[in-house]
Amino acid sequence: MKIEEIKIMRGPNYWSVRRPKLIQMKLDLEEMEQRPTNTIDGFLERLEVLMPSLYEHRCSEDKPGGFFSRVKEGTWMGHVIEHIALELQTLAGMDCGFGRTRSTGKEGEYFVVFDYMEEDAGVYTAKASVRIAQALIDAKEYDLSEDIQRLREIREDTRLGPSTGSIVEEAVKRGIPFIRLNKQSLVQLGYGVHQKRIRATIASTTSTIAVDIAGDKEETKNLLDAAQIPVPRGTVIRTEAGLRDAVDKYGYPLVIKPIDGNHGKGNTTNITTWEQATKALEAAKQYGRSVIVEKYIVGFDFRVLVINYKFICAALRTPAAVTGDGEHNIQWLVDETNKDPRRGYGHEKVLTQITIDQFTQKMLDEKGYTLETVPAKGELVLLKPTANLSTGGTSTDVTDEVHPVNIFMAERIARIIGLDICGIDIMAPELSHPITENGGAILEVNAAPGFRMHVEPSDGLPRNAAEPVIDMLFPKGSNGRIPIIAVTGTNGKTTTTRLTAHICKTAGKKVGYTTSDGVYIQNQLMMKGDCTGPVSAKFVLSDPTVDFAVLECARGGLLKAGLAFDKCDVAIVTNVTADHMGLAGINTLEQMARVKSVVPETVRPGGFAILNAEDDLVYNMKDELNCNVALFSMDENNPRIKRHCKGGGYAAVYENGYITILKGTWKIRVLKVTDIPITFDGKALHNIMNTLPAVLAAYLFREISIEDIRTGLSTFIPSPALTPGRLNIFEFKKCKFIVDFAHNPAGLDLLGNFVSKMEGSPKIGIISGTGDRRDDDIRELGRLSAKYFDEIIIRCDKNLRGRTAEEIVNLLVVGINEAKTKDIPVEIIYKEPEAIVFAYKNAKPGSLITIMCDVVSEALDFIKELKEKEDVGLLT
Repeated sequence: MKIEEIKIMRGPNYWSVRRPKLIQMKLDLEEMEQRPTNTIDGFLERLEVLMPSLYEHRCSEDKPGGFFSRVKEGTWMGHVIEHIALELQTLAGMDCGFGRTRSTGKEGEYFVVFDYMEEDAGVYTAKASVRIAQALIDAKEYDLSEDIQRLREIREDTRLGPSTGSIVEEAVKRGIPFIRLNKQSLVQLGYGVHQKRIRATIASTTSTIAVDIAGDKEETKNLLDAAQIPVPRGTVIRTEAGLRDAVDKYGYPLVIKPIDGNHGKGNTTNITTWEQATKALEAAKQYGRSVIVEKYIVGFDFRVLVINYKFICAALRTPAAVTGDGEHNIQWLVDETNKDPRRGYGHEKVLTQITIDQFTQKMLDEKGYTLETVPAKGELVLLKPTANLSTGGTSTDVTDEVHPVNIFMAERIARIIGLDICGIDIMAPELSHPITENGGAILEVNAAPGFRMHVEPSDGLPRNAAEPVIDMLFPKGSNGRIPIIAVTGTNGKTTTTRLTAHICKTAGKKVGYTTSDGVYIQNQLMMKGDCTGPVSAKFVLSDPTVDFAVLECARGGLLKAGLAFDKCDVAIVTNVTADHMGLAGINTLEQMARVKSVVPETVRPGGFAILNAEDDLVYNMKDELNCNVALFSMDENNPRIKRHCKGGGYAAVYENGYITILKGTWKIRVLKVTDIPITFDGKALHNIMNTLPAVLAAYLFREISIEDIRTGLSTFIPSPALTPGRLNIFEFKKCKFIVDFAHNPAGLDLLGNFVSKMEGSPKIGIISGTGDRRDDDIRELGRLSAKYFDEIIIRCDKNLRGRTAEEIVNLLVVGINEAKTKDIPVEIIYKEPEAIVFAYKNAKPGSLITIMCDVVSEALDFIKELKEKEDVGLLT
């Protein structure tokens, strides 16, 4: 078996709109295509021994053991690998349950699709699952525990931490989108101008001054002390001489910690001897030259959480420890404690397993203990110096026990420091009485406090600490979204996208949009090239200046990684024709329509899918949608349009020379097509068609008026600047050039229809074929060229996409010969610039030269340069 490729889906995709996180593995079974599982001796038995938990997989039989039944009856190895991948992740603490295995259309080759929680873990799982299946086939021993542990490590290295994760989960529950901005904990919540950012539990609203103050423990203590907040007496030292002075002044017990440490790093508590003090000094100096020495406050370790300057919850924290039973040694007690099902690796469960490290050894050494020591029955043996949950500590919720005076004090502390998300460490006998009366004190004030102890306490009531964070960042039910219009289809996407964006910009919107030639932020080109995939869409949605997005969504991005957004407000589907067929497992028009339908299926309830009523595949998408539907057609008498509008629906049509919006039975005539520049006085029928959904999409946003739409239509001038590669016309002295990106039969047919209405003769076509299209698609380009052009020049694209230049040229010539009804001169000039120069130099006066360009920007630049040379007399 051989893995051909692995793709990571990160948004709504061909396989599932509701499950955005999928691994798509293309797997060639090779000789295993002829060996279903029931023909492999002992395969089922070995699988049951290695992964007995697969018994819970119900498979198509919908009952426990269903998958094993399928294996016994005989199923193909791709199906087995799908289930292994799901169960392997589940065993590693990542519960996954969605999978699909489908043929690519090529014998023995399959798409194995399964969901994941973490991308890197998903990719590792894909490869490991094939290894496991091969080992089972070959009857070889396989250590599954190594893969499980590796997956746990990958998960902990790549996942959002429990605190950041809880905030993101709360945002998602409220329909607030998020974008992870790096591999750590920097996350954007919301889109465009409405975005907020969090890093761990620091928000974009959090004062940097406050964070700096909280990071300096001595400065924090001085501010609190000046405000009459009880803090431990202490001082800052750098040397052993300073430590001696502090010991003499404050006496034992003491606490020594780095001045700017965090998460308990370098902290030593309950120091009672000079030897302990000097060791603690060295430990603290590992994190900075300045060290705090404080009087050790007797009591329990509490954490109070304040968000938006309001008390939220409190927890009692207990360091990792074991309790002696008088019979077993410390190592046995640790191992037994780690058997608690609530303890897991890293942050996968409520509690973290206790590990023996240098801090543990140090604490045992101080008591004269080793791991072989048997503690007395009931003796509590502390194993860590701090109560962090990540080192095996426990937490108990005490929110309901906190005295009102302590609540007032905590909220006041947050204001004094200036932290809107604030964790306050308190040492006190209890919080049910004012700490000013029971000898308690404030130890630290923390920026980026951990939420895990509150969200998943070991004991007591869990508290949704993320909820007040989201309330603070997105008040009054706002969801942080900006309007999104998504455009898909085979032809006309780019023009429709550009026109829609132009209308919205005319209406005062700060528009970001993506097209096949680049990404634009408020008409400024930010990225060049084909930018119709999720990376480009993410670029727009991440931009803090954008308040409106128009996103072209092409087949390639949908199949490669899915969409960059979970919901849009309006989706436009222009048409579905035979282009890019036979690629990425898409072999039929129906499959291509399924790809395109992903976009309208993401329209939010209450939004609109705008569908081409003249295209059966597009029109039928309406049956699977959970949103409003609007239609467009070049024929106002289209039965689908009439039926739709009779029921009160919206449509856009071309009628009586006008672009017209139908609102139920009412007509709103927007503008005559002869007044819309991109229609070229109505000659460019395809641009009339492209105008219809753009107008309807803008109209459905109530804040965009008909006058805004009219202004946008009348000021959208076809040119290399506004519509690069779309009917760009250049006037030379003896001829005229039309530059267009038509790259498939449907596009060339529309272009040819337009050219046939233009003045100029003879009509010369500079054509090419795209190598990754089917043979007949390339031949059809030749047939259409013979239909519309008097002379033909064949050139080749820069990227031949898997074919030789000769193959492409021969197919085009065959198509030309099949269709021509007259003698058509055909020249073959492989390089595009040379073909353009040849056409120019040999053009008869009045010639109309049409070029199907490859790289739009290069073709336009070359023709502009040619025009400039002619203007200054360098060309004759």
